[in-house]
This record gives sequence, C-alpha cells and structure tokens, in this order.
Amino acid sequence: MTAYAIANLRPIKTMPEDVVVYMETIQSTMEPFGGRFLVHGATLEVREGSWPNALVIVGFPSMAEARAWYDSPAYQSLIPLRTDHIEGDVVLVEGVAEGYEAAATAARLRAERSA
Repeated sequence: MTAYAIANLRPIKTMPEDVVVYMETIQSTMEPFGGRFLVHGATLEVREGSWPNALVIVGFPSMAEARAWYDSPAYQSLIPLRTDHIEGDVVLVEGVAEGYEAAATAARLRAERSA
C-alpha cells in the first residue's frame, strides 16, 4: 500500500544556503526507496481555515520504504540542514487500499455506536 511523507513547514524570511543544499540533495536520498515528490513548492488554495505554511508530500511504494528512507543514514545526515532553519512537522502515513470507501467506514462506525 502506498505511503506518504508529509511535511508542514513554517515560512522563513530568507532561504539559507543549508536549505538550498538540502533541496539539491534530498531527491538522491529518496530514489533508492522509490520515493518521489507529489507536492513541492506548490501554491495552496485554502478553502477552509488557514494554512500559512508550505506543504510537501512525497510518495513511497510502502510504509516500509518510507520508514527506510527516513531512517537512512543519507537522509538522517540531511535533516539538520532543514531543521536548523525551518520549523515544521513531518509525518509518515499509509494511504488507503484500492477501492476504499468512506461510506463503508461510516457504516462500521454507525454499527459500533449502536452496539
């Protein structure tokens, strides 16, 4: 099942050299694990609430590969180049299975509530 690395990054006023090096290098750390950018540097169209931050989404073939990438020595060595300058949150999350339907989940929740 596909997995995603999602970063919610706070804005910064100027782009430090470390962050540019991070951006130049990160792709090479993802490729051995089948990772690819799905969202990076895109303009957000906020429809509800507020979202002042930057959004990055990287897709991986599975959660195992997403974890292996994040924990890899190559990526671990890059992390301080970003975190020393940009605050943010990063999560790894599994996608839903092919054919997933929210209505089926709602039905299960409804059944659990009435039990």
